[in-house]
Amino acid sequence: MTFGGWPEEALEFYEGLEADNSRTYWQAHKDIYDTCVLGPMTELMAELEPEFGEAKIFRPYRDLRFSKDKSPYKTAIGGHVGDGYIQFSAAGLAAGTGMYVMAADQLDRYRKAVEAEPSGSALRRVIEELGARDIEVHGRDSLKSAPRGYQPDHPRVDLLRHKGLVAWRQWPVEPWLGTVAARDVITDFLKAASPLDDWLERHVGTSDEPG
Repeated sequence: MTFGGWPEEALEFYEGLEADNSRTYWQAHKDIYDTCVLGPMTELMAELEPEFGEAKIFRPYRDLRFSKDKSPYKTAIGGHVGDGYIQFSAAGLAAGTGMYVMAADQLDRYRKAVEAEPSGSALRRVIEELGARDIEVHGRDSLKSAPRGYQPDHPRVDLLRHKGLVAWRQWPVEPWLGTVAARDVITDFLKAASPLDDWLERHVGTSDEPG
C-alpha cells in the first residue's frame, strides 16, 4: 500500500475521542483507528524511512502513572522518523525536529557552542532562516535568566537559557491532508529544518551519560 493521506473518518475519529475519551468509544471505533489513522501513518513512515532514518509510531495509550488526567487514550497519533517527529490529530498535521531534552553533558556543550563564535552566530542564522520559511524554533524548559557562569547581557542569552531546542510547524485541516500532498509537506519540512539538526549534531551530539 502507498500513502494517500488521511481520510475524513480519521479526523472524525479524533473529534469523537476528544468528546468521549473512554474505552467504550475506543472499542467501538477501533477498526476506524486501525484503517483510517494508523494505516496511513504506517504507510507514510514506511515511505519516509529510507530517506530520513528509522521510524517508530507511538502507542495510542497514555501513561497514567504520574498524571492527574486519567484519560486513557492520546488524542493524536505521533511518531519519530530519524530526527523528526510527526503528529496527526483533529487539529490537523504537525511536525518537529531538534533536541526536546538535553542531558547534562549535551546541555553543557550546547551552551558553550551558543556562547562561542562562530558557532553561536551560525545557530542564530539557522533560526532566522527557518523563521523566513514559517518554521518556528522553540526553546524548552527555559531558565528565567542566564545560566550560572554566563553573562546576563550576552547577545544570545535568550538561546543560552534554553534546555532544549525544537523546530516546529503546524498545518490546520485542509483538503490536502487526504492526499499524497501530506507526505510532500512533511518531506519539505524535514529537509528545510535539517540545518538545525546539523548544527545540533555538530556542536551537541549524543549524550555520553549512562542510561
